[in-house]
Amino acid sequence: MFLKRFRANNVRDALRAVREDLGPQALVLSTEMVSAYGWRGLMGVREVEITAAVEREPSVARLEESASRHTDMASGVGRTSKDHAAPSPIAELTARLTATGLDEAIAAEVANSIPTAARRGASPARLRDALASRLADLAASDREYARAEVFIGPPGCGKTTTIAKIAAQERARGGQRLGLLAADGFRIGAVEQLRTYADILDAPFKVARTPDDLHALLAQRSRTPVLVDTAGRSPSDHAAKELFRVVGEAQGVRTHLVLPASTSVTVARRILDGYADARPTRLVLTKVDEADSLSPLVSLLHERQVPISYLGTGQRVPEDLNRATAQLLAASVLGESVPVHSSLS
Repeated sequence: MFLKRFRANNVRDALRAVREDLGPQALVLSTEMVSAYGWRGLMGVREVEITAAVEREPSVARLEESASRHTDMASGVGRTSKDHAAPSPIAELTARLTATGLDEAIAAEVANSIPTAARRGASPARLRDALASRLADLAASDREYARAEVFIGPPGCGKTTTIAKIAAQERARGGQRLGLLAADGFRIGAVEQLRTYADILDAPFKVARTPDDLHALLAQRSRTPVLVDTAGRSPSDHAAKELFRVVGEAQGVRTHLVLPASTSVTVARRILDGYADARPTRLVLTKVDEADSLSPLVSLLHERQVPISYLGTGQRVPEDLNRATAQLLAASVLGESVPVHSSLS
């Protein structure tokens, strides 16, 4: 078995190098973060290093040894092989999954869930199906809208665009008419952006400029579900705390915390803690197209048990948004491309 190490800035590029050099049958044995070579390493830059293996064509000597061993075994004489044993199917599958950045415990659990006969050389589809089964509890099963769907999150996370995509998709497929509510009065540009979307979609539009305004509007009974865009402010800001209080106490409200998929685990944990007072019950992952994989966030999301409602994959309205499913989550974890506009199918 031929071993070789590959380095790249991210897992996706490292795996591509493995496939190009060793071919699609290569086995990933290990993956780790290491210091970059030269001055970049001295500056603290780290790279992904993957160790991979592949069976090479056997030499003449190996063929002769194999033939000799076969003859000896036929005559009842056993001979001990000096060759290193190939990694077990479980180890191979676990390595393939951890190479994406997935937690080793979850990777091993997924590997063990694959039937024994299908483990050796398991296809990407088989691996994706097994991972999807493990991630099923992370995909929200919502199909009906709450009376108010509130979107909160840090500045620039994509709340307004996500709301516009949801409303536009409903309009495009002849679904429910959704109202839009801007609870972001201190940013005139954000209000006008949402108002423009409302005009294009012919959707009811309202503005809540204070927490009291928002409380009154959320308390209103309407047959039209409303999507609420909130201000992107620090969770420690006084106005943000008041907004969280109103949202957390409102009845008939489903709150989505919007988070870019490329957010580090440390920052994501801090954001989840900071927005806890708003009691988010769903998570929207945006900018999935800018992240190498969702793997780093999987363990944290399992820990927090907040289901994912939507996956945003770009800026186009309404195409680049999908309702989260176990299959789409698995594909994103494995670094596969997410289908465009599957929400409208």
